[in-house]
Amino acid sequence: MLDSILDLNLAKELIVVLISALPIFELRAAIPVAIATFDFPWYYALLLAVIGNMLPVPIILLFIESAAKLLSRIPVMKKFFDWVYSVARKRSVRVQKYKFFGLMLFVAVPLPLTGAWIGSLIAVLLGIGFKHAFFSILAGVVIAGIIVTCLTLLGWAGAIIAGAALLGLVVFGFFKSGKNKQDNQNLS
Repeated sequence: MLDSILDLNLAKELIVVLISALPIFELRAAIPVAIATFDFPWYYALLLAVIGNMLPVPIILLFIESAAKLLSRIPVMKKFFDWVYSVARKRSVRVQKYKFFGLMLFVAVPLPLTGAWIGSLIAVLLGIGFKHAFFSILAGVVIAGIIVTCLTLLGWAGAIIAGAALLGLVVFGFFKSGKNKQDNQNLS
């Protein structure tokens, strides 16, 4: 699929944005293509990938429920949406527990089925408001973009740096979550 996109006679920037907007590939594929194939500077590749990865988010947050209801009348589409929602439900446990930071960290881990698309579906399933979901997903996409950029530019050293940064975010998120719970208990 990526080869088909690369073969199109489109501007390189548009190709990076399109790859980033695709489910599963998202910026995990777009950043290496931008840097290694198109020789874009890392900051330009990161910017284009974040923009592309965020394009489907508002559409999913605002319209997926209505679209799913309408399209689920078709048996094949019903199976598809049942599968998509089951994946989102399975992955939503930690997000539900840690809310904003949970969704952000879920999206920030640059692995298949953890990006902006599934994060947006989880936000819809959990009833997270548009504003909170959008900014949480945006933060996660930026973090994932930084991780992928480090991996692309620095190889294993980048992986260690990105892993340390992600670990720091997780620790910060747990600390912040624990502090909020303690503050709430003190108010009671």
